[in-house]
Amino acid sequence: MLTWLHRLPREARDTLFLLLVAAWVVLPQVSHLPLWCSLLAAALMLWRAALAVMGRPLPSRWWLLGLLALTVGATLFSHKTLLGRDAGVTMIVVLLALKMLELRARRDAFVVFFLGFFTLLTNFFYSQSLLTAGAMLLALLGLLSALVNAHMPVGKPPLSQAARTAGMMALLGTPIMLALFLFFPRVAPLWGIPNDAMSGRSGLSSTMSVGTIASLALDDSIAMRIRFQAQKPAPSELYFRGPVLSSFDGREWRARQAAVPYRPPAPANLQVRGTAIGYQVTLEPNSRPWLLLLDAAAARPVLGGFDVRMTPDLQWLTDRPITELLRYDALSYPDFRHGPMQQVPALLDDLRLPAGSNPRTAQLAREMRADPRYAHADGAMLVSAVLERLREGAYRYTLDPGVFGQHSADEFWFDRKQGFCEHIASSFVILMRGLGLPARVVTGYQGGETNPVDGFLVVRQSDAHAWAEVWIADSGWVRVDPTTAVAPGRTGATERLLAPRGVIARALFGNVSPALAFKVRAVWEAVNNGWNQWVLNYSQSRQFDLLRQIGFSSPRWEDLAYLLMGLMVMASLTVAVWTVWERARQDPWLRLLAGATRYLEQTGLTVVPNSPPRRLAEQLSQQRGSTDPALVALQSWLLRLEAQRYAPGKQQREGIATLRAEFQRWVRRQ
Repeated sequence: MLTWLHRLPREARDTLFLLLVAAWVVLPQVSHLPLWCSLLAAALMLWRAALAVMGRPLPSRWWLLGLLALTVGATLFSHKTLLGRDAGVTMIVVLLALKMLELRARRDAFVVFFLGFFTLLTNFFYSQSLLTAGAMLLALLGLLSALVNAHMPVGKPPLSQAARTAGMMALLGTPIMLALFLFFPRVAPLWGIPNDAMSGRSGLSSTMSVGTIASLALDDSIAMRIRFQAQKPAPSELYFRGPVLSSFDGREWRARQAAVPYRPPAPANLQVRGTAIGYQVTLEPNSRPWLLLLDAAAARPVLGGFDVRMTPDLQWLTDRPITELLRYDALSYPDFRHGPMQQVPALLDDLRLPAGSNPRTAQLAREMRADPRYAHADGAMLVSAVLERLREGAYRYTLDPGVFGQHSADEFWFDRKQGFCEHIASSFVILMRGLGLPARVVTGYQGGETNPVDGFLVVRQSDAHAWAEVWIADSGWVRVDPTTAVAPGRTGATERLLAPRGVIARALFGNVSPALAFKVRAVWEAVNNGWNQWVLNYSQSRQFDLLRQIGFSSPRWEDLAYLLMGLMVMASLTVAVWTVWERARQDPWLRLLAGATRYLEQTGLTVVPNSPPRRLAEQLSQQRGSTDPALVALQSWLLRLEAQRYAPGKQQREGIATLRAEFQRWVRRQ
């Protein structure tokens, strides 16, 4: 394979390498591009590769103009616009592939390089993960290697030589990159703008149909990471509050809607007791305005750039969707009470049930109320009675309970007797309302697992959970998790139902030790978390903290600018001093001989190591002949270079500057 590539002409080989790098740059975008765009870009690059290998001429400009017009029309059809992130990325990917088909001169190659660098940057519009950064670093080295290779003289210089030069360039630029990262004034990153279509996802929603949360058990992606300041709370206390759902239409639960006639919602009346738990949350982008906090947070979370408020249902909301990784500090009190202590009109909305919905559950509620044991029971006794029914009624907690019909609570209580958390919570709340107790569904996350490498609590989408809140006189809203009555391990020991593996997963990982898989995943997630904490979350406040550690008492924007300029000046002076020292340390004649040797090697001449100028001239004559006037002139220059060093008479010597200028003119003409 390598021999076949080596036999190709220089232009074909370089084109194939550039196509390979461009494909690597575009590959991470495939999942975000329209299918036609990915197929068209792949077809254009394969077409260009075939033309390079077969030595065929490039297509006419009419072909390119036709394909460009087709691309513009398809982009408008797919995105309804030519502006914005998604439409722009679609266009830039196709333009990169189209430019390959008019790669005729060095100027065209430079346009391809610039398009490639810009396309590389667009990958960070969708993901700033460590994996993406690693892939784009490799793409950057590939583009730099292709750029260096394009500046090399004629011949067939090995790509490894260009790669070494590109690697050295990247290495020398690392200190400058690090200084810019640390001290360039931090503003919201370009990829932090809201997504065009709010395409970020969350495991939660402002609505809940029976079965929706069960599907999240199939999603093992991370929803957030938490670091506690002191001891982590017990697993049974790890309830992270999300949307509170009070309106039920018979099939779907929704967030509170205004009643007719309008009744303002009951105030939160949050009362906290005991010791607060301090913690820091790193929340993954979800395109929702929800701050997920441990029940219950009395004070506003500490974060910048957002206007944050708490609803009467104790849910914390931001003024805009969260489209980038967000970190915030919060204080929560596990021991709390909230809501009105006595009956108020607003609680009537949490008693409403659709007419004719779940008739058998309604009958069960009437029978319980007619039972002498519960005739005068208070709310707490009724809750205990229903939980006892769940414990003693052979109900099961399962990820695959089957499809429920219109009367989901009836099917759960009397037919299937199995369900996931939202089946259980929904059925429980419907029965509570039938018993005359205000009740609602709360969704969020429960539990999580501690990463043994970095100590963060990792909460996944599969930890999404639904529980209930029941209003009880003199106690307010009380959390009741009916799932614990069916499966106590769900919250007590953070047991999770795992989705069955597919055929491919069983084939690839069926023999892998679970303990080894857990350790590998823990290490990888800890590394990713470190990337999130120290790179993606390197904010303005952390910049100012760094300045304080350096010695600035009251850091300002101006201090960052002065420090950055000072570092740049110091770096420039260091490079200048090093260059002068290096030139003074080395013999100018030896430097000129080394440059001539490298030039001859790059043109394809086989050079014996440490050859003097006369030996180089002999090798040039043996391998290239002596009929070409240009080669004869180069041989004469080499002999004059030798004479400059070793001629006995000073009158015969030429100045080293004259020889260097002549050699540079020679290289430029080639």
